[in-house]
Amino acid sequence: MKIAPAPDGAELLWSEAGDGEPLLLLAGQATGMAGWGPTADALAGHFRVIRYDHRGVGGSSKGRPERYTTRLLAADAAAVLDAAGVGSAHVYGHSMGGRIAQWLAIDHPERVRALVLAGTSGGRRSGAEVDARAFEILLSGDPELMAPLFFDPAWTREHPDAVRSFFGTKASAWAKARHFQASRAHDAWDSLGTIHAPTLILHGTEDVLTPLADAVLLHRGIRRSTLVKVPGARHGLHLDHPETIAWIRQFISAK
Repeated sequence: MKIAPAPDGAELLWSEAGDGEPLLLLAGQATGMAGWGPTADALAGHFRVIRYDHRGVGGSSKGRPERYTTRLLAADAAAVLDAAGVGSAHVYGHSMGGRIAQWLAIDHPERVRALVLAGTSGGRRSGAEVDARAFEILLSGDPELMAPLFFDPAWTREHPDAVRSFFGTKASAWAKARHFQASRAHDAWDSLGTIHAPTLILHGTEDVLTPLADAVLLHRGIRRSTLVKVPGARHGLHLDHPETIAWIRQFISAK
């Protein structure tokens, strides 16, 4: 484990594994690097995988409260690349990590070779409302209640360690609230057209936390993008649909 200094002096805990072209993983809201679990391990067989704990969660410090916006969190991602000695990398963001990845590609285009966005959106503009009960469950913070929103129940039963790691990142109520607000306030719609990196959008057809309509609009907004609708997948498709790993490899190789 290593420490990257963020622009405001916050300390970001990061790690790396594997060889090859660099691939930066950006986790979702209040989720740490450990949440990538078997996906990170599989990707490390083909890339130099770099991941980190967002500020305020896991082993990273809180930093200044005004830095909790998806746009400013993208500066944290750039700081991790700097600490790793990486000029540019492929970037894979899930949920809030996908929102951060959008700003990284918009504000720091030279840092992003190819962009992969999973279970994310450009902001709340699709008109599709999040299921009220699902939203309630998400706010509860109860892993047993949240798991069905993210993963196929059979996969959950077969991979208890991965599920535990995904939901087990330590974060204070203060940090969770700021992550939640950062994710909800995200709005990059008017800037998506400036993204030039080849972009792969992965989205589950059964995602009730981020409606599929958001991914359709995201695809329309990013000109060099490919949208793959994953049948039956929920919000945590980056973990319980390992076939996406092969798709990501193929996409990056082709681009």
